[in-house]
Amino acid sequence: MSGDLIADLGAVSEPIVRMMAEGAVEHSHAHLSVAVTGVAGPDGGTPMKPVGTVHFATARTNDSVRHRMEMFDLDSRWEIQMAAVQTALEMLQERLRG
Repeated sequence: MSGDLIADLGAVSEPIVRMMAEGAVEHSHAHLSVAVTGVAGPDGGTPMKPVGTVHFATARTNDSVRHRMEMFDLDSRWEIQMAAVQTALEMLQERLRG
């Protein structure tokens, strides 16, 4: 099924990042996970998913998956990657608090 979702929606999408986060918890000894997928550039963007589009998800054992999407309007791949890391860490902190 996930192969069909990737073919239909692309790897940079809400359903895919949710599955990534859920899968990390289900297939490990972790109780909390974060997943990130996006287009950091400089190439690879499309009109529907321009460079800077990043989807995030956190999953926690016995809890719902939380999703967030950001459109980072930054100048370089490195800046987009660093903004994505910061966002992912913030999401993990939020989940740890409750």
